[in-house]
Amino acid sequence: MRTRIALSLVLAAAAAAVAVPAAADAAREPYVAIPGAVGPGPAKYNRVFVHQFGSPRASRVLVLVPGYIGGAGDFTQLARQLIARVPDLQVWALDRRENALEDTSVFRTGTPQQAYDYYFGLKANYIDGTRDTPFARGWGLKLALEDLRKVVLKARAGGRRQVILGGHSLGASTTAAYASWDFNGHPGYRDIKAMVLIDGGLLGSFSHPQLATVKRRAAAIRTGDPFVTLFNGLPPWSAGVFAELAGMYAKRLPGAASALQASPVVPASLKPAVRVTNQAALGYALDFRTSLKALALIQVDSGRLAQSGDPRPWQNTGLTPIGNVASGFFQEPGNFVEWYFPAKLTLDVDGADALSRNSITNYLGLRTWHRAEINVPLYAEQTSLTRGNVLRGARRLFRSSRIPRATYVNVPNSHHVDPLLAAPSKNVFLRTVVPFLKSL
Repeated sequence: MRTRIALSLVLAAAAAAVAVPAAADAAREPYVAIPGAVGPGPAKYNRVFVHQFGSPRASRVLVLVPGYIGGAGDFTQLARQLIARVPDLQVWALDRRENALEDTSVFRTGTPQQAYDYYFGLKANYIDGTRDTPFARGWGLKLALEDLRKVVLKARAGGRRQVILGGHSLGASTTAAYASWDFNGHPGYRDIKAMVLIDGGLLGSFSHPQLATVKRRAAAIRTGDPFVTLFNGLPPWSAGVFAELAGMYAKRLPGAASALQASPVVPASLKPAVRVTNQAALGYALDFRTSLKALALIQVDSGRLAQSGDPRPWQNTGLTPIGNVASGFFQEPGNFVEWYFPAKLTLDVDGADALSRNSITNYLGLRTWHRAEINVPLYAEQTSLTRGNVLRGARRLFRSSRIPRATYVNVPNSHHVDPLLAAPSKNVFLRTVVPFLKSL
């Protein structure tokens, strides 16, 4: 019989806090390339990347897909907490094929000042999508799911291991699309044991476009930049570089006066009016109280500027300590914010919203044909971002499928990135997904 697990019951069964080492052991957390599907462009781009956490001998693998402009680094802190709490689990965090376009060389090896000079001095090997990678206009949902299936099948190891598929934001939407996708007669849900949707999904979770709008967007992609731009007037790579450089300063020189506050390159709207530390500059830019609406997809509840001090420090009064934000945004390999996110992927995920054959999926060539047959357990968590639409979409998926049981978790006081970076003692997602994973 189908059951819904109430949040109160899940919290009662939550796992006790487990101490996790702060420093990563690179030998135990390999970042590996996996051959992907054959797609538009040179063959060297037919690969994706996976950051692996936990024992390769685990019988279950949680594959996590990042969201809009997200990367494998979204899940580093969460993955370490999960493998410490859930026995016999390995976590694979995905970096899509477009990550191969990033020049992260100085982030990997340099100092904050060297990184500032290299990236803001325009010495990096930046991609001009229209000129250098026009083929990326074809990097849509079909290719992303074919790449993802290569990862899922690799994780399954010929059926010797079970795979739970999950994702954050657009990655959760990708998860729902995968389960309903037709891979040349093979439904995606047959590859997986369960689904974990972190503040995302389909069936109205984010958008429900009209065909005319889809056609206009498709026409713009055919002649425009293959990649989305988060900041108007700035190139696509700017969001990823800004985020990682701010994280680097906040992690390496947390209490020093902000080096980015005086930078003419950083938009004035991201700068506080008083002199602040590197940590405080990062907090001001990303905490929901002071952040721009345009940055809603990377906002957290971290705290506020101190009332005094020169430079003013940051006060951790929210769910996510600013140190977690700095460590999240500055990490290599596998960073937190993708530099080049394909516009076609965004369009296709929006177009797949109904998870059915319709005029939009026919126009875009999307094969979301098996929603009614999906028969694996579902976990869905939502923050304040969509004002209830994520769980409404999850319930629609439950009602219109053969999903045997579903866990719905609403955390209205959290923001979109809090489930990934919040302090474990305050992270409702962590506390509720652990018993779900243990129950499989």
